Amino acid sequence: MLATPLLVSLCEEASYQAVADRLGPGKTTVASRVQFDHLVPVPVGSTVAAEATLERVEGRRLVFTVSVTLRAGDRTGLVGAGRLTRVMVDRDVFLSKAAPCGPGSDTPGPCGPDDEAAR
Repeated sequence: MLATPLLVSLCEEASYQAVADRLGPGKTTVASRVQFDHLVPVPVGSTVAAEATLERVEGRRLVFTVSVTLRAGDRTGLVGAGRLTRVMVDRDVFLSKAAPCGPGSDTPGPCGPDDEAAR
């Protein structure tokens, strides 16, 4: 069966693709909230399609309605649906904050040598 995290991943990709051509240089979006109902089981190997519709924009927040449908010959139907919120961010700033942490890390950021709490 296709697992719920895989269906959510397809919805994340669909939501990003829905706005990718409208993002400025160096910008991306990251998921911040997922509400998803997995309604019916789907056997591995089935063809499914994810769709995302931009419902509203709240500053940097983008709220999407998402769905996954089964597309297998005469068997079609809704597999899952929900809402996904993404936030527009500067790619470089986001990646610098998501830098790896750990002993001996010399990466600047939230857990690098400049961060006393990381020691």
